[in-house]
Amino acid sequence: MTKYGLRARVYILTIIPTLFVGILLASYFTFNRNQQLDNFVIEQGVNVIEPLAIASEVGLSRYNREKVKSLISVTHRKMSPLIKSIAVYDKHNQLFVTSNYHRNIRLLQSDPELPLPQSTQVEIYPNRIILRAPIWAEAEGSFAAFSNGKPELLGYISMQYNKDRALLLQFRDTTVALFIVLFGVLISVLFAFQLSKQVTQPITNMVNIVDRIRQGRLDARVDGSYTGELGLLKHGINSMAKSLAEYHEEMHQSIDQATSDLRETLEQIEIQNIELDIAKKEAQQGAKAKSEFLANMSHELRTPLNGVIGFARQLLKTQLNSNQADYLLTIEKSANNLLAIINDILDFSKLEAGKLKLERIEFNFRDTVNDVVTLLAPSAQDKNLELNLLIDPEVPEGLRGDPLRLQQVFTNLLGNAIKFTHQGEITVAISLVKQQGQQVILNASVKDTGIGISKEQQSQLFQAFKQADTSINREYGGTGLGLVITQKLVQHMGGDIKLSSEPEQGAVFSFDIHLESANMVLGAPLPLTALSQQSVLMFEPHQVSLSVVSGLAQQWQLPLKTATDEAQWQSLIKDFSGTVIIGHSDWQTLSPLQKKISEALECNSEVIVLINSNDPDIHQQIIEAGAKHCLSKPINHRKLAQALVDEKIAAAATVTPMAKVSRSKLVLKVLAVDDNAANLKLISAMLHELVTQVDTCTNGLEAITKAEEESYDLILMDIQMPILDGISATQKIRQDSKNEQTPIIAVTAHALAGEKEQLLGQGVDDYLAKPIDESSLEKLIHRWQPNAKLLSRENLAAPLEQPKLIEFENASLSWQLAMQRANNNQALAIDMFVMLQDSFVEIEEAIEQILNQQINADEFVLSVHRFRGGCAYSGCKRLESLTTTIEDSLRQHGDVAQVEPELLELSDEIEKVKQAAEQLNQQLS
Repeated sequence: MTKYGLRARVYILTIIPTLFVGILLASYFTFNRNQQLDNFVIEQGVNVIEPLAIASEVGLSRYNREKVKSLISVTHRKMSPLIKSIAVYDKHNQLFVTSNYHRNIRLLQSDPELPLPQSTQVEIYPNRIILRAPIWAEAEGSFAAFSNGKPELLGYISMQYNKDRALLLQFRDTTVALFIVLFGVLISVLFAFQLSKQVTQPITNMVNIVDRIRQGRLDARVDGSYTGELGLLKHGINSMAKSLAEYHEEMHQSIDQATSDLRETLEQIEIQNIELDIAKKEAQQGAKAKSEFLANMSHELRTPLNGVIGFARQLLKTQLNSNQADYLLTIEKSANNLLAIINDILDFSKLEAGKLKLERIEFNFRDTVNDVVTLLAPSAQDKNLELNLLIDPEVPEGLRGDPLRLQQVFTNLLGNAIKFTHQGEITVAISLVKQQGQQVILNASVKDTGIGISKEQQSQLFQAFKQADTSINREYGGTGLGLVITQKLVQHMGGDIKLSSEPEQGAVFSFDIHLESANMVLGAPLPLTALSQQSVLMFEPHQVSLSVVSGLAQQWQLPLKTATDEAQWQSLIKDFSGTVIIGHSDWQTLSPLQKKISEALECNSEVIVLINSNDPDIHQQIIEAGAKHCLSKPINHRKLAQALVDEKIAAAATVTPMAKVSRSKLVLKVLAVDDNAANLKLISAMLHELVTQVDTCTNGLEAITKAEEESYDLILMDIQMPILDGISATQKIRQDSKNEQTPIIAVTAHALAGEKEQLLGQGVDDYLAKPIDESSLEKLIHRWQPNAKLLSRENLAAPLEQPKLIEFENASLSWQLAMQRANNNQALAIDMFVMLQDSFVEIEEAIEQILNQQINADEFVLSVHRFRGGCAYSGCKRLESLTTTIEDSLRQHGDVAQVEPELLELSDEIEKVKQAAEQLNQQLS
């Protein structure tokens, strides 16, 4: 209930406004009337005293007291109810004459301290008014003297005026106003009473009826005849009571029905519980199958990677120039990063379940991030994008955390930035937020100038298998899983990822990560002493690239002068002697760069060029133009430091092959078992450099046969193989063979937790994970055969015969691209191109069959997919593009009619490649 009832509100809202308005009006009119009366009395007194002052001038000037007294006495008698006393004072402020006796005659006298009144003065008191008027000698024939042409002040006349009549009128008017207000209030009370009787009483009755209905007496109704809103309210309450009564009856019926349904539902729930129990067991079996699938998938993915990484390392041991060595190192890094991505995908279920554990190892932070940027730089350079890595000098280099997960985060974000940016720049910026004790908080951001993302699309970015819109997948590819993994990894590192973007305005992904400072900085030390003694001038129009080098110079205490435009360059290069660094972004136009190099050489300066390209031909042109070193952007701090102190990093220098180093072998006999030919070939090559004898098998059954015939010092056993798996083969060898005590090492690509412990419990002695690392293999051999004898030999590699150099470029065939894809191995490039030509017959038959509807789209996709791989490695860019378009369209839509023009174009392009092949064969011959 409210504090005041409806009746009280009616009285208050009726009486209070009337009372307030009445008091306000009465006060206004009373005050106004009093002011008018006061003004009237003053005006009346002034009208009396001023003529009296003029009339008193003759008598006062002649000092005729009788005449003046007679004058003021007559005036006093005529206005005796209003005038209490009149007095005349001379110019010395002395009483001259008075009309009657006054007990306090000094009230009429002017203040002796002040000059005599020069004009009529009025002094107002609560019950009287004192008026004073000057008497001037102005009449003709006056005996008074004039001063400077002005009449002389003879004195003044003072009069006391009564306010009794005015006060009486004021009291009368105030009383009348009060009675009017009271009368208005009385009328308001009568109206309020009548209103209360006609409105509040019916409402009170209705409230009582509603209360009875609330208590359950649904037969209660409102009686009486009402009009207007009260009538509507009456009918509404009665209708509500009737509806409640009907609903109450229906509710009882519904309760009875619901009770019956509940009994049936409980019986169904009991049945469902039994079914859920069965489903739970099936789900557990499904989870087990999922784990087995992940294990198998891990094995199948790691097996080819093992060959890629291993043979890349083997190839590094041969005689290579520095470019070839860089390419192989890039291949190895790419394969290792792909292996890391596979691990992350396999760990996605762990991320969802919250079971992922981050490693805490010491690593070099700058080198870790540099590896990611260097790996992805060629993709940015192909699109002519300016890619920069800007690390705050305050960021410590030695940190403790999980470098593999950190690289995965940067790989995903930087890869997306390159994918969705067509022009402009990409900047990776890392700064120190806070360092307290061992705790280090870093902020990293990846900023691009790409297509941007709208606010509506941003909400979908961090959802699994979701992208901004469906067109993104069609145009750029991708699964939509990268940002989800990135977000969860950042959260596991104690931070959160944020996105700021607008359409066509680029995007900024930023995140915080929590790491620990390491006790030592890993990685080769930089020649800081030599760097601090350098004198360097840098010309770089691109501000971010300039900031990168400036930050490194600050960190190295390297004296650096900078120029960003032609005027600054000309003013600084004139008197400069030292090392000049020239940054150049547009690798397609080298003439401005060559001019700068010439100007620097004229000043006897050594020139280092930073070019936004990793093309060795462009680097060679720059070196031939006079530059001492040419480095690719984004800037690698170690290569820049080496170039500044003039360490040997010449682009075309021949690398000493690793195979020429003297090496001691162990006198051991080892059996290697693997079903994959590439893996078996790789592990065999590694073992031949470490031990004296190596035997190989392709499945577990062959391994058992070998173990029964020969005794081995060590057995390397693959786990998943056809015919007979590695575990079964190991158990057979342990039961009955010549190698019951021989150490058996499990070689597997499985990545699931607990794999090693499970294998050790099934008979194997140790565990070697794919891809196989040569140092790990060597340590494992020494661990299990510590007393093996050494056989020293000199392993010298024969010089490689340089193949004939071929230069062939065609719109349909780029031999330079084919050589790049084959790691500059001309023999391999030729083999790959021959294999592509051999596949022309198969793909042409497939095109004819799909156009004649003799095969379906799925069968044709398999043929196109095989053909597409050959195109990618043979320098046929147009063929690769067409097959990619056809395959992607058929996989998405399955409609052959949509790609019929591309199929005909593919046939024409094959003919063009055949013609180009004839021209290439002429050069080869």
